[in-house]
Amino acid sequence: MSPLPLPQLPQHYIDQMKQLLRQEADAFLHSYDSQRAYGLRVNPVKWERHAAARNLTMRQFQLRSVPWCEEGFYYNEHSRPGKHPYHAAGLYYIQEPSAMSAVALLDPQPGEFILDLAAAPGGKSTQIAGRMRGEGVLIANEIHPQRAKILSENIERMGVANAIVTQADPHTLAAKFPMAFDRIMLDAPCSGEGMFRKDPGAIEEWSPDHVEACAARQWDIIQAAVTMLKPGGTIAYSTCTFNRRENEDIVDKWLAAFPEFRLAGTERIWPHLAEGEGHFVAVFQRTPAGEGGVLEHYAASHSVRPSAKSKGRRAPGRSERGTVRTADVHASFRHFEAWADEHLPGLALPSGTPLLFGEELYWLPQGNAAAMAFLNGGAALDRLRVPRAGLHLAHVRKNRIEPAHALALSCITGEQAALTLQAAADDARIAAFLRGEAIALTSDSEPVRAKGWMLVTVDGLPLGWGKASDGMLKNHYPKGLRSL
Repeated sequence: MSPLPLPQLPQHYIDQMKQLLRQEADAFLHSYDSQRAYGLRVNPVKWERHAAARNLTMRQFQLRSVPWCEEGFYYNEHSRPGKHPYHAAGLYYIQEPSAMSAVALLDPQPGEFILDLAAAPGGKSTQIAGRMRGEGVLIANEIHPQRAKILSENIERMGVANAIVTQADPHTLAAKFPMAFDRIMLDAPCSGEGMFRKDPGAIEEWSPDHVEACAARQWDIIQAAVTMLKPGGTIAYSTCTFNRRENEDIVDKWLAAFPEFRLAGTERIWPHLAEGEGHFVAVFQRTPAGEGGVLEHYAASHSVRPSAKSKGRRAPGRSERGTVRTADVHASFRHFEAWADEHLPGLALPSGTPLLFGEELYWLPQGNAAAMAFLNGGAALDRLRVPRAGLHLAHVRKNRIEPAHALALSCITGEQAALTLQAAADDARIAAFLRGEAIALTSDSEPVRAKGWMLVTVDGLPLGWGKASDGMLKNHYPKGLRSL
């Protein structure tokens, strides 16, 4: 299949790339005439546990390994993995192959306290979470409300139990979390030159002035980011653009302004040299000893002064919608525990504490001692917009528990539930479930008399909840996710 015709590339952009690449410029510009690569990145924990689904995915989508990411694969364009039930079950995430390089170089580890500062739509956050393997705490931040909502949905779909989604500007977070994080991912908003082939609309937005505006914005975000990295920590700065102004020039400015950082390495992926749209990554490490002037530099240039401690302690459950008494939080959680003992006996929550927002019960992850100190039982979330305060456990309604969709997807296998509906990917019941339809429960043409909450699984992968009664399964798949 030949690529779709692109709008005319701006002459300023062509001149820029010729100056940057010189003798390679023609090959680079001709890459726009080639078909782009398509990629997906698997969820490591579920991928390892579900051999049948893994083998079917490899065959059906004709997967080939992405060389710079061990959990990344190229897929056949026409196979449409995003329409398969495994996608809804969080077995994999559709992601441009070049973009997988940044987290691979950041090298997150289980048990760490990690920040993804500009996280939407969630490709890098879910990749970080996969490498953390449910241990530690990930804060995924996105300032724009609609994009933060999409980020939350993708983290939920991938079954991540140890992530908190915040919606804040970087400087607000810097005041909350000075020198807090072991690693930070900063996939900076950029001019999107690597998006031209994927999104031709990005061509129309490009201009030299736009590049300069992006560089200025990147520098502003960096000044907040560096204050949040602990001594000895690692930060990866990445863009999906090609010009030096947003890449090497930013690196040079960074090292000049913050000598306590050293450059651990850079990587560029070019679309004329590799299968991908292109990416730039620079990895910095902060010296282990001392603050080195970062906080002083930040306080001198910004009105918000970072503080290592929150004033006062936040009662669990307090939000912009009001305050929930601590006793109510614990009563709701005990009620949930009784429900889980009956319906989800294999539930294994990470280290954390319950939070209650109105009728919504969450499990706030706590992680290591450093993360626990900064989160302070949820106090650090005060006066922040928090679309997802950890794992959504349940809706608590008049002493009645309705398990959250996120809880189903956080399960690794259907064996964790007391009741399961097990079906193959091509079973008509799976398509009906994803459409929101009720399902008849039969075995050898006889109705199944099971009663209670049932976990629906596709080839063993948890997909969502239904409630069984009188031989029927009432569908609780979220209305906003249902297929037509």
